Amino acid sequence: MNNRRPAARSARHSAPWARPVQTVLAVSMALGLAACASSPTFDAQDAAFKGRVSVADTPVVLAGKPVTLAGRDFKPGQKVTLSYGGVELAQTATADKDGNFRTQFVLPAAAEPGRYSLVASAANPAASLLVPLKISPNVPLSGQERFNVQSQTLVPGLYQAGYSAKTDRVFVTSAVGRPPVTRSELVKVNAQTLAIEQRVTAPVAPTPPARPGAPAPAANAPALPGLYAVYGVGVDDANGNVWVTNTRQNTVAVYRQSDLAVVKQFEPGVVPHARDVLVDGLQGKAYASPVGEPQVAVFNTKTPAFLKNIPIQSGIRGPNAKDFSPMSLALDQAGSRLFVVSSGGEVAIVNTKTDAVEKVFAVEAAVSASGIAYDAQTDRVFVAAQGSDNVVIVDAKTGKTLHDVKVGAGTLNVTFDPVKRVAYAANRASDTVTILDPNGKIVGNLDVGSFPNHIAIDGKGTAFTVNKARGSDDGEGDRIGRITLR
Repeated sequence: MNNRRPAARSARHSAPWARPVQTVLAVSMALGLAACASSPTFDAQDAAFKGRVSVADTPVVLAGKPVTLAGRDFKPGQKVTLSYGGVELAQTATADKDGNFRTQFVLPAAAEPGRYSLVASAANPAASLLVPLKISPNVPLSGQERFNVQSQTLVPGLYQAGYSAKTDRVFVTSAVGRPPVTRSELVKVNAQTLAIEQRVTAPVAPTPPARPGAPAPAANAPALPGLYAVYGVGVDDANGNVWVTNTRQNTVAVYRQSDLAVVKQFEPGVVPHARDVLVDGLQGKAYASPVGEPQVAVFNTKTPAFLKNIPIQSGIRGPNAKDFSPMSLALDQAGSRLFVVSSGGEVAIVNTKTDAVEKVFAVEAAVSASGIAYDAQTDRVFVAAQGSDNVVIVDAKTGKTLHDVKVGAGTLNVTFDPVKRVAYAANRASDTVTILDPNGKIVGNLDVGSFPNHIAIDGKGTAFTVNKARGSDDGEGDRIGRITLR
């Protein structure tokens, strides 16, 4: 199921890939200054330089494997040299008549996972830029003898799953393509057989207003309002409903579990770029995360009705300060606490009785954080981070990082099973789900098909995974999986 890369070749040069980026940049600058001292002729910098360099051909970069870099928007004939730590990585490339080039080098097998900055130096005319490179961990598959994995094809474009303990059913959201989305379904699945029992297409959404300055559509152009496509999902067993986020319309909706009829479709704009929705049945509230907005939306689940927004202020100060941008949500129902993770690497704790923010703390080593889970027994928070390919385990009381575990490429979501005492992390770019104990020890790393996107648990020892497809002919995508301990 995973895309296996070819065996590594010998690197052209040995580069110090274990050095911190800041140190390497300082070394690079020093070497560059030394070179300038020996050749004091300075060509004028290209004032209109727009060149860009990025990794090509693979979504995952691994130690010991070839790396292809593609450049664009350079001047035709411009010579480009790529280096790291003052060491040249590949032969000098020459931009073609369109300003493009490709070059390749092999990473050392001992290169440490992490984020690096390469230096691209151009000549004729002179210019330079930093090229970001992320080396992901290559975690071997393991634990197949400890876990049973079943899977079943569902519908295209799977996003999230939510489990109903009351009915033993899994509710799965799906949406295909970019706006206007014309295919989106909410699907009810039997938790034991993984068979589809019911499915419904999302209702048609109103045509969005034209963007300021956008060209007017042609007179004969068809109206394309799209659907109220469904993405995030939260199960409300107390009222027999399912909550979903309509990310494209910046809102949420409520469906009835029994027949998947729409109970309430909230107006567009209620929750900007709504991502996740979580239901606290004890408090009778639903919480939705608006990506990019420093707040969390609160709803009454019985009515249902919008109540308010809870402002969340980032605790990060200085040049790296950013607004708190909510992603995933986790609940400590017994302790009346909501955990909210920000893409900026912070966690906020909200009192679900008062809806007051109790604390906000930074999470060390979490880059582009996106997923969160909570273990009440140890009072630990698990943060999944796409940018750093890890799960960071944090003490909820102190905010101190206890364990930093590299689990796979593009770690998108995480959930914790209090029955089996393990966390499940979905590594979207490496096609795996990594299973950790509360202390961060990996007890399994399973191949679950293409692009695992989300994981839900049933509270009885079973985890449900949903994954997306690489294309219409991908037999390992658009599936729901069922993981149990043997």
